[in-house]
Amino acid sequence: MARLALIDRGRGLAIAMMVVFHGCYDSTYFGFTHFDMLGSPFWTTWRTLIVTLFVFLSGISLTLGRQAAPSRVRLRLVKLGASALLVSAVTAVLFGARWIYFGVLHFYFLATLITRRWLGFPKLLGLAGILLLGVGQLGWTSMDPRWLNWIGLAADKPATEDYAPLLPWLGVLWIGVWMGNHPLLHSLSKQAKPPGHLGDRALQGMGRHGLLIYLIHQPILFGLFTALRALQG
Repeated sequence: MARLALIDRGRGLAIAMMVVFHGCYDSTYFGFTHFDMLGSPFWTTWRTLIVTLFVFLSGISLTLGRQAAPSRVRLRLVKLGASALLVSAVTAVLFGARWIYFGVLHFYFLATLITRRWLGFPKLLGLAGILLLGVGQLGWTSMDPRWLNWIGLAADKPATEDYAPLLPWLGVLWIGVWMGNHPLLHSLSKQAKPPGHLGDRALQGMGRHGLLIYLIHQPILFGLFTALRALQG
């Protein structure tokens, strides 16, 4: 339970960072601010940090849940797959050519399918994860077409609102799987304090309901900024 609480805290922190990041992105989209979200190293690094934290913790969660009942695993995959399709459909309407065809949810759905059968070999996955991190830095223009760039070996980043290709992120996930079996995680969990203040309990709550928050926070933010624009005009 202590390990799950530690993971929930980390995931809650990543979600809080994501909501703030998207709030800044949306405020620029609606013209209230002028952040260079796609070009500034500050914003691109922050986005990378958020995704890294999400994916790494997802790898640990896969390890901790490897004994889950098959029905629960299937339900989780159905939720992920349906959520990914919903994101694609909504963004196709909102953003046209920049629709999300392989974002974080699409990645996690496919990565979970690939990884589950290998959860019994955490050291092997850890080593392979390090290798994939290196391979994922390569790029060829032949991999640029949309039907191939989801693999992650494209030379140029595609024009899309969210892009989380299989490489190098599968490497981060597999390193998380390895970490989920490492004694260091058990040691950190024992040292972690039980939830006390409201902020800590809120982080854990956000971490336990990460998928729901991921799906609803953008519609809420868009609604708020739309209302603000209407009040201005």
